[in-house]
Amino acid sequence: MKKDHPHRIMIAATQGNTELLKLHKTAFLCSQKVPASAVLKCYDWAIEQRESGNCVISGFHSQIEKDVLHYLLKGQQPIIIALARGLKEKIEPELQKPLEEGRLLIITPYDKNIKQASRQRAARRNKMMTELSDSITVGFASAGGQIEKLLKQTDKPINRII
Repeated sequence: MKKDHPHRIMIAATQGNTELLKLHKTAFLCSQKVPASAVLKCYDWAIEQRESGNCVISGFHSQIEKDVLHYLLKGQQPIIIALARGLKEKIEPELQKPLEEGRLLIITPYDKNIKQASRQRAARRNKMMTELSDSITVGFASAGGQIEKLLKQTDKPINRII
């Protein structure tokens, strides 16, 4: 059993199947600005995770992360969405079926009164994701950006797509 880390970010709210937290999880992180060379590789990675049935945790916030979610939703593998805001009142239609099937979990470190994401909230959400994950896959990390800084704080295995 792991000791509680004093800086560990706790999950404030969940929606969906919390049993997914017990699975082996890979966090997927990608900077907002991505070189073209990374895009198809990220899609290929997503398809590989889907076909292997691997649980992926991500904010699915940047455009490339949203695209990765699109590929993952076509499969049957578990998905954990980590929000950089409180839980939403309404769930997007494409998330309804996976939620009902028990293969989707939405988590957040924020109370439901936090309605907007921000850079600081995304950084805290990303830290929570890396704490919960067993490994980290990075689609692309901008030099000196938030993701690079976060990766320096973890000892988890890191897979860089490019």
